[in-house]
Amino acid sequence: MKHYPAEFKRDAVGLYWSRPGATIKSVAADLGVNTETLRNWMRAADGRRTGSHAASMADGEPTSPLESELAAARRKIRELEEERDILRRAAKYFAGETRW
Repeated sequence: MKHYPAEFKRDAVGLYWSRPGATIKSVAADLGVNTETLRNWMRAADGRRTGSHAASMADGEPTSPLESELAAARRKIRELEEERDILRRAAKYFAGETRW
C-alpha cells in the first residue's frame, strides 16, 4: 500500500477541480494513482474546497466584453499554471520513488 504526502493529495484534488471536463478516472490515470484513492481524497477535501473559482467570483462581474475576455484569460492562465506546478511536483515525487 502506497503512502502519498498530504501536499500531493491536495494537488491531485486541486487538479481535478481545476479541469471542468475531466473525469476522476482520467486525472487518476494521469497521476498514476488508483481511481478510488483519488475519489477518497476528494471526499476528505470536499469541505475544505477553496479553488480559483471561488476567488474569481469575489472580484465581481466585468462590465464590458473585453473585461470579461480578459478575466477568462486570467482564469485560464491560473488554471494552467496550477496544473503545470502540480505535474512538476508529481514528476519530482515519482522520480524520488524510483530506486534502480
